Amino acid sequence: MNFTEGEYICINKPYRMTSFGALAFVRTRVSRRVGVKRVKIGHAGTLDPLATGVLILCTGKKTKEIERLQLHTKEYTATLQLGATTPSYDMEHEVDATYPTAHITESLVRQVLASFEGDIQQVPPEYSACKIGGDRAYDLMRKGQDVELAPKTVHIDEIELTAFDVEKMVMSIRVVCGKGTYIRSLARDIGRALNSGAYLTALCRTRVGDVRIEDCITIDDFPQWLEQQEIETLK
Repeated sequence: MNFTEGEYICINKPYRMTSFGALAFVRTRVSRRVGVKRVKIGHAGTLDPLATGVLILCTGKKTKEIERLQLHTKEYTATLQLGATTPSYDMEHEVDATYPTAHITESLVRQVLASFEGDIQQVPPEYSACKIGGDRAYDLMRKGQDVELAPKTVHIDEIELTAFDVEKMVMSIRVVCGKGTYIRSLARDIGRALNSGAYLTALCRTRVGDVRIEDCITIDDFPQWLEQQEIETLK
């Protein structure tokens, strides 16, 4: 492998590690193995710290492919708690409001999910990396400033109910979607469409384009994987 010239490294990002943290972990070890101060590396699509799954890292000249890779279809599995919301639409923050759930049935859930397929308008989460006048939205929120983000068109290819617990009001879904879709925002909007609330309790990106989670290297296994690679250097 020639990391300086350019390679793809597909990582299964662990829970609570940031995408940049995973990138830094890999870059430090690749740079050391190659024998350079700092190998050029970037990632094709941020995952939230509380999300797991496919994170494609590009080294060297392959960083030019990042924009193209971000256009690829993505697939996620997600678990939603109904009847409550949090400011970040996931478990990063505590529940800030609760809502009725007695009216929610599996039939209603399936009906609501079907309404999200196709092109939809979606407002990104206030706690996100979206920029407002040069500042990240989450930085402004953490400073106590009001954040107002404009809706944008995103595409949901497929959304499937994979489990529904009527007693705990917990549902699991599989989502196939296009670039720029926030699954946290989707959870928020599903809750609203159910005349209730919802937030994510688990999220995994299982596919980006043709790269599946089964093809990815875990952070724990990466050092051993790297040690086994034959390293080629530019002449």
